[in-house]
Amino acid sequence: MDHRATPARGNELGAFLRSRRAAVDPHRAGMPDDGRLRRVPGLRREELAQLAHVSVDYVVRLEQGRTRRVSRSVLDALADALQLAPDEREYLLTVADVAPVAAVRRPGRPAVAPCLRQLLDTMPGIPAMVLNRRMDVLAWNRGSAALLTDFGALHRDERNLIRLTFLDDHFRALYADWSRAARECVAVLRMEAGRTPHDPELNALAGELGVRDPDFRTWWAGHQVRGPRQLTKTYLHPVVGALSLDVQQFSVDTHPDQQLVAYTAEPDSPSHEALRVLLQWSAADTGRRDDRSTSSESLQPGLVRRIR
Repeated sequence: MDHRATPARGNELGAFLRSRRAAVDPHRAGMPDDGRLRRVPGLRREELAQLAHVSVDYVVRLEQGRTRRVSRSVLDALADALQLAPDEREYLLTVADVAPVAAVRRPGRPAVAPCLRQLLDTMPGIPAMVLNRRMDVLAWNRGSAALLTDFGALHRDERNLIRLTFLDDHFRALYADWSRAARECVAVLRMEAGRTPHDPELNALAGELGVRDPDFRTWWAGHQVRGPRQLTKTYLHPVVGALSLDVQQFSVDTHPDQQLVAYTAEPDSPSHEALRVLLQWSAADTGRRDDRSTSSESLQPGLVRRIR
């Protein structure tokens, strides 16, 4: 099988509704115990219909992809009944537009504005990078290379945080809680897949990971979604040990498909000191490598030297 094959999009709305229905606790949703054996977890179709004030047949047709248009009021009622979080509600509204649309192909790797590259280079004390919505690493500074990996040594197609999280053993070992980080990656990618169902690179990435990693395949089928939010991640770095860092995400008004991501530590914390030591080590290691170099290597503006 071609490991880059695109997974079938299928009835995305129906699959999402079924997954969220299965995740609802019937008792917390106010459903009485009628004594019947529940063969599957979560709400029954008739219970969802009752809570959303629609017919059971309508729920069946939605889940089977036989209803082409859904009103906003019905979607809001379903979201309330399914107790959807804000990100899940946004995803529901996105995938509910199931009428055929013309395929829109986004540029594979949009250019990073020179001012953003300059900004990265003026942040020597903060690991930072520029990502697009499917988590491709478009630009980075020396700090982020020291913290995560030498992006400059990777082929362009491998510079994707989700791909590295699942398929690169060294990158995977950086996470103190890999399972949590990996699930977040899947939820981010699933959210973007709802927004851009015709993105060929996103579909190829999801297809490759679905074939090569069983955890990704399972979590992708679970339809968990997540939009941008502030996170704290703990890394186990081979040079300085454990670091708990806040992951700050900033939108770029001039490039809506890009975001600036920075990693910071609480002032005066052990992680702050460990990050300072790591960045000092990176600068010193780069200097030693430059001294040993027998040939001059010109860099494109805004790019960083390799540290490995």
